[in-house]
Amino acid sequence: MNCLRRESVIQEDFSFFLAILLLNQLVHFRFVGFVRLPSLSETMHMTPFRRLGVIACLGAMVALGGCNKTAAPPSKAGPPEVVVDKPIVREVGDHEDFNGRTEAIDSVIVRARVSGYLDKVLFKNGEDVSQGASLAEIDPRIFAASLEQGKASVAQAKAHADRLEKDYRRAQELAARNAISREELEKVQGDRAEALAAVAKADAEEKLYAIQLNYTKIIAPLSGRLGHRLIDPGNLVKADDTPIVSIVALDPLYAEFDVDERTLLRLRRLIKEGKMTSARTSEVDVRIGLSDEEGFSRTGVIRFADNRVNPTTGTLKVRAVMPNPDLLLSPGLFVRVRIQVGQAKKSLLIPEEALGSDQGQKFVYVMNDQNEAIYKRVKCGPQSGEYRVIEEGIGPDDLVVVSGTQRIRPGAKATPKMREAKKS
Repeated sequence: MNCLRRESVIQEDFSFFLAILLLNQLVHFRFVGFVRLPSLSETMHMTPFRRLGVIACLGAMVALGGCNKTAAPPSKAGPPEVVVDKPIVREVGDHEDFNGRTEAIDSVIVRARVSGYLDKVLFKNGEDVSQGASLAEIDPRIFAASLEQGKASVAQAKAHADRLEKDYRRAQELAARNAISREELEKVQGDRAEALAAVAKADAEEKLYAIQLNYTKIIAPLSGRLGHRLIDPGNLVKADDTPIVSIVALDPLYAEFDVDERTLLRLRRLIKEGKMTSARTSEVDVRIGLSDEEGFSRTGVIRFADNRVNPTTGTLKVRAVMPNPDLLLSPGLFVRVRIQVGQAKKSLLIPEEALGSDQGQKFVYVMNDQNEAIYKRVKCGPQSGEYRVIEEGIGPDDLVVVSGTQRIRPGAKATPKMREAKKS
């Protein structure tokens, strides 16, 4: 019985301690101060009247703190501020941009024209050479001996032909006096013709030996830049088979790019309507930009368009020729090619950041006289630097929101502020 009573007292003391703890936290929250909390052992020795006094005091402090603390009135936010500007009116020409690569107009892999052992290499890897420069030599001794043999054969054939020429003349005189038969005359005449043919054959063989000797000196067939050496001296090279080195011409170069089907059809329709010049009838200029620059620093002229569309890629291959006098460019570099489409015309331009996208449709916000944001869909044209041509949807006097579009909604009020940035 005493045990049950003792457990009841302990539970009562613990509940009183939790109540004091809660009130203390409330007082601390209201007054941001410190109130000493009695320990559990102290609460066990308090009389019931003292416990009621402690709870009453803490409750009064909470009540007074709640009465003194007043809630701050809610602040009224004004309309958001947005930056607006009028569209720029400027003459802009439509264009199409393509990605491409530089290609060498002329390139060749130099090979030996005769078989033999490579005797000398006269070039350095990667150097620039002119057409006709000596690159390598094949051992010429065998070919020089063959040429001397050919010369001797020519001399022998000519001597034999001279003797038969004299025999033919004597035979003609004898035949005129009927001193020899017709058959004997024809035999001498045939021997003479064979001798003359032998002279011609010997002459041709001499020229062939001279050409082969000349081919032992390997020369550059065009001006350009060499690659690395593909064979070392001392190796056997085979005629028209063994590669020696490659050469590519660097000035001028091709800028090769592919035109997709939709753009191809659009350009051909413009040509039929007389709004664009065809590369087949006159020169069409293009602008060419490199991968490390923003603009287009070089120019070129279209020289070739393929006669069929590649069914695998759906594109037509086009080549433009561009000068490369400083030899800065090499075949294989990435380039951007821009083709002017039609004549330049007056257009409205707005900053690119003013455009929004809604399910694939471009739109802008325009401020009206009541400072309300009006949602307008627009039709975009080509890009011109940091600006975008707008073909339909706005007028030249509209105040277009160029900054702060994320803070407004259609029909919402806003405080417009004119853009201070300089128009370019």
